[in-house]
Amino acid sequence: MKRAVITGGAGFIGSYLCERLLKEGMSVICLDNLLTGKLSNIEHLTGNGNFEFMKHNVCEHITIEGPLDYILHFASPASPIDYLQYPIHTLKVGALGTHNALGLAKEKNAAFLLASTSEVYGDPLVHPQSEDYWGNVNPIGPRGVYDEAKRFAEAMVMAYHHTHRLNTKIVRIFNTFGPRMRRNDGRAVPTFINQALAGKDITVFGDGLQTRSFCFIDDLVEGIFRLLISGLNTPVNIGNPDEYTVKGMAELIIEMSGSSSRIIFEPLPVDDPKVRQPDISRAKECLGWFPRVSTRDGIAATIEYFKKQR
Repeated sequence: MKRAVITGGAGFIGSYLCERLLKEGMSVICLDNLLTGKLSNIEHLTGNGNFEFMKHNVCEHITIEGPLDYILHFASPASPIDYLQYPIHTLKVGALGTHNALGLAKEKNAAFLLASTSEVYGDPLVHPQSEDYWGNVNPIGPRGVYDEAKRFAEAMVMAYHHTHRLNTKIVRIFNTFGPRMRRNDGRAVPTFINQALAGKDITVFGDGLQTRSFCFIDDLVEGIFRLLISGLNTPVNIGNPDEYTVKGMAELIIEMSGSSSRIIFEPLPVDDPKVRQPDISRAKECLGWFPRVSTRDGIAATIEYFKKQR
């Protein structure tokens, strides 16, 4: 039986990966300090004999007994509301946490997958963004703590790959949504849905014409799994190239939820990207992956989830 560690495994994406690897017949160890993760995301897995939860801060040394085949490093605050509240921890988990997780992978000769982000492209000057674009990031702006933590983590992963011949993968995750997102997550989709269901004004920053590409969680997990078991060591964009303006997404959620909410506009945050769309050519060619769930279907499923949480 293959054995995997998932750091940040009680988080939104991490919990789905725990499920997926268990379904693939693996034994899964979930590491999370529960800073932004939730035990409720994984409580349905606790009766599985092949699943183990360990409360642990990966910025401290990681000790796991026995062999390991895979390490998936997903520990990090990932939404602006989180990394602005925990800026130093975000930097530390990107640096110290990644170093500790890579050290464990080296000790166990395990394949290593880093959860990176489209934020490494910053406020891009190239559209859409392919993996060979180096980005346009402000290192001292408020978003820099997350952007640069992930850029540093990518550099460290590649250093371990070249220096220690470690089998490493880097997934650059574009905006992802779905059930299990936190109500107070701060990202567009859960915020808009909860405002719409409550009949409150929907808050859009700037003029709302900035664009994002929204990928449903099921598609993301499929792409990550294909990358994990592939022989690919270069970064791979995983996201849905179906591009929406932020205002357009707010309008879609109002329509699909049957809400009477109206859209109001507030000042755009510093360094907020004007465009964001993945070039997924590498994922298509090397992994045979592309998103299959339409944005409308994904939004419908997410609205139903949040209705049950009210």
